[in-house]
Amino acid sequence: MIIAVIFLFVTVGFGQVKIGYVDSQIILQQLPEAIKAQGDLDALTNKWSAHIDKLTKELQNEYANYQKNAKKYSKKKLASEQKKLVTKQKIIDDFKKTKFGQPNGEIYKKNEEIFGPVKKKVYEAIKKVAKAEKMQFIFDKTGDAILLYGDPKYDVTYKVLDKLKTGK
Repeated sequence: MIIAVIFLFVTVGFGQVKIGYVDSQIILQQLPEAIKAQGDLDALTNKWSAHIDKLTKELQNEYANYQKNAKKYSKKKLASEQKKLVTKQKIIDDFKKTKFGQPNGEIYKKNEEIFGPVKKKVYEAIKKVAKAEKMQFIFDKTGDAILLYGDPKYDVTYKVLDKLKTGK
């Protein structure tokens, strides 16, 4: 990143460089395809979370039942019930890891699958706006981008949105 900044200042010293920025958060909040993609992802997350909640509630009920009856159980029955509880907890943990674990959780794969086409479309619109505005660089001011100041006259967020909405 430091090399890019040095390159930018050297380039500015030798010629005219036009820089713009976008707020990808605004784009993703207003682009219908992104809204739908987020809705699809949220629905999937909610479905998996509801399943985890159901399994957890079942486990809690079984554990409460185990605690209530533990004194009545034989050693063999006690061990069997403990094993069932541990197995059920493992099932819940495995499900969480499979669906939400980083970096190989299914949610991350689905995110890429669902948002991949949206990201590509946004990138293409940014490229078209950059060329139309004769800009050499466009930064995203959302997230980890290092943008300490941005003159609003260089904000091309809404031009990118227009490009995406009109498809031109």
